[in-house]
Amino acid sequence: HGGYWQFLSKEESGFMAVPLVHKGVVVVAVGYDIAPKGNMDLMVSQVRRSVVSVIQQYSHISGLYLCGHSAGAHLAAMILSTDWSQYSVTPQIKGAFLVSGIYDLLPILSTYVNEPLKMTEEVALRNSPSQLVPQLKLSSSNCDIVVAVAQKDSPEFRKQSEDYYKTLESTEGLKVTLEDVPNTDHFNIIEQLVDGDYHLTQLLLKMMGKS
Repeated sequence: HGGYWQFLSKEESGFMAVPLVHKGVVVVAVGYDIAPKGNMDLMVSQVRRSVVSVIQQYSHISGLYLCGHSAGAHLAAMILSTDWSQYSVTPQIKGAFLVSGIYDLLPILSTYVNEPLKMTEEVALRNSPSQLVPQLKLSSSNCDIVVAVAQKDSPEFRKQSEDYYKTLESTEGLKVTLEDVPNTDHFNIIEQLVDGDYHLTQLLLKMMGKS
């Protein structure tokens, strides 16, 4: 879930389950310790461990798909850039849906967003997906990645998505597409996933072979 790593919860992110469950998809909403209780290293570690937990709990699943919005897209991208040799399992992540995300944390350091996070430059660098593309290529080269951005997202959010997409696209062996979603802003781009006919819902179901 999104919320600048300091707001919202998994309970508020369950809304998108409805059209997916109707198509036979099992949806797991993941929580993490938001700031100031949690720091960036802890949050990233928690979402990575949650993926391991899901794999262990549902060992029969045919594939795992990630979806995150805003700060949640950052955390999903960090999952894609995980060195799984440090964990007990290696998840087969087939697809990732990164919606209006933040992939370079350095611009945040000097803003109010960093006040509860208290990130140093070192912390920001090691938790910026834009810096971890070589690891993503090693871990997630078989993954279909969709980078989605709202037409009315702020210039910085649009730049973050476009730059991350270009970095992934220029990396040999990765499957990535950019979705610039018309008539949406930073919030309703994800809120409309309650609608089975919404463009991104259809795209998500198609990725999973459920359309």
